[in-house]
Amino acid sequence: MNIVLTGSISNVGKPLAQELVKKGHSVTVITSKAERIEAIESLGATAAVGSMFDADFLAATFTGADIVYLMETLDAAGDFFDKDVDFIGAISQIGENYKQAVLRAGVYQIVHLSSIGAHKKHGYGILEFHYNVETILGQLPRDVSIKFIRPVGFFTNLFGLIRTIKTKGAIISNYGGYKKEPWVAPADIAAVIAEEMENPFAGRTIRYVASDEVSPNEITHALGKAIGKPDLQWQVVPDEQLLNNWLSIGFNSQIAHGFVELQASQGSGVLYEDYYRHEPTLGKVKLDAFAKQFAAAYNAE
Repeated sequence: MNIVLTGSISNVGKPLAQELVKKGHSVTVITSKAERIEAIESLGATAAVGSMFDADFLAATFTGADIVYLMETLDAAGDFFDKDVDFIGAISQIGENYKQAVLRAGVYQIVHLSSIGAHKKHGYGILEFHYNVETILGQLPRDVSIKFIRPVGFFTNLFGLIRTIKTKGAIISNYGGYKKEPWVAPADIAAVIAEEMENPFAGRTIRYVASDEVSPNEITHALGKAIGKPDLQWQVVPDEQLLNNWLSIGFNSQIAHGFVELQASQGSGVLYEDYYRHEPTLGKVKLDAFAKQFAAAYNAE
């Protein structure tokens, strides 16, 4: 099949492209940076350089595809320290561009990488943009089949803790403790997407993806052990303190408020209500395996 992937060779995109090429599919990877062409071609895929904000480019690239994989990230909208960026609005525009490109290109099979929390507009902070894009894509004609993939929090997001651990000597959040929550590895997401691309498409479907279920304290123990800091602590602070910390270092207000609300929903458990109504089989990558990756990144900085 001819498959077009958005998102370049990201944590999910790279293993997904590798798997699809291995299975004999013709794969085109969209990237915004020409310097990634060589890396994409080394995977056996074709690179298409352009922007997700360019609907004409997207439509031209999607034309002739049997399946298009759509994804969007906050990074595509701008820098977290740029106080003027409307991240929610910018990503909604990407969703609109996707919708128009799919219509113009005549694509009838879509896999969309969404997120846990996309089932509801409010209550999960910055995840609102996933709800918005799912809603926009849902406006496509009913003969366009869409598989919405909803992963939980990425293990790789924990790399963002490295700076705080090194400067503060602890993990700092507005929730913590012994309550388990689901996490996912990008490799397991890629495996699910590759599987879904080879399964029949019909209507609109939703599939959650997770790799392991662990508590904040278990994460702290595993990461601390891996980096040689067995006494590493996960410190819980009030929402307002965390928000003020992030604003004081220059975070965009929408980003700061959005992540505080998101993490509060993790702590209360409300983020996972729909997930547990459609609980998936867990993937292969567990916390201990990720902790080794974390240690490598920690020691490299």
